[in-house]
Amino acid sequence: MSVLVAGGAGYIGAHVVKLLVDRGEKVVIVDDFSTSKRERVADLPVLEMDLATGNAEERLVELMHTQHVDAVIHFAARKQVGESVAKPAWYYQQNVGGLANMLAAMQRCEVKNLIFSSSASVYGIPDVAVVDEEETCRPINPYGETKLIGEWMMADCERAWQLRWAGLRYFNVAGAGSEQLGDPAVLNLIPMVFEKLQEGAAPQIFGDDYPTPDGTCIRDYIHVSDLAEAHITALDALRSDHQPAHRIYNVGTGTGASVKEVIDTIGEVTGRDTTPEICERRPGDPPQLIASPKRIETDLNWQARYNLRDMVASAWKAWQAQH
Repeated sequence: MSVLVAGGAGYIGAHVVKLLVDRGEKVVIVDDFSTSKRERVADLPVLEMDLATGNAEERLVELMHTQHVDAVIHFAARKQVGESVAKPAWYYQQNVGGLANMLAAMQRCEVKNLIFSSSASVYGIPDVAVVDEEETCRPINPYGETKLIGEWMMADCERAWQLRWAGLRYFNVAGAGSEQLGDPAVLNLIPMVFEKLQEGAAPQIFGDDYPTPDGTCIRDYIHVSDLAEAHITALDALRSDHQPAHRIYNVGTGTGASVKEVIDTIGEVTGRDTTPEICERRPGDPPQLIASPKRIETDLNWQARYNLRDMVASAWKAWQAQH
């Protein structure tokens, strides 16, 4: 049997693939390589494909049969908040359509186990400082809406054909598990700052007038190695005789850091001047999102191990190796 990892050549996916391979699992990759690196999965079976294309379901069915797939970990999605606001129809096509094709293929092939890459963006702007999974979901951008719809789709499939699934609501992912597995796409805060430093430019802060202590957005940052371990833990729980008590899990540390604090930490680690340029707010950014990870700690016995400085230091080491 094998695990199909959609988006397995990407930043988070490659970390999960490495853990799977290291413990002897057979892994097959589906990726369109739009924001990922082919060399990361060069030794594994790969199907290059956009999951939202018209023939995706048929190609996935063939792959699942030939590779004897028994579980899917689904990362493949577009993930830029601002882009989703500008191109909402495309985000629905990509994120919802791609997952729909995957679920249809899984049903046809009787593949029952699915780990889904969800997002803290489903919460929108919550009324509480620390968010647990019972908080009402009110996403404020199309990206978050597509992730919430993904959760609804899996719940419907559970009712219809007994899909076993877990949706992991990530907060902000950072760091690198090795020099070879740094974030290849400049879409997240830390690599965005690194790119500016490399160019000799000032890092940008999009808004310093939010209702937070220093005026910049606060997020819960999670080390990518911790997040990868959470996927493996959730997969093992789905495959076990005793199913997890819940379907939705926050994956975070329970501690928030502001954009300014992250940039200051980057300055400390790199020894560079990180005096920022203050820009206008981006559309769709909530002021604060901090996870309560109590459910995943209790149900799955998972807990984050790394802090913000660990994330920045490992990300910087990988960035230097790649650049």
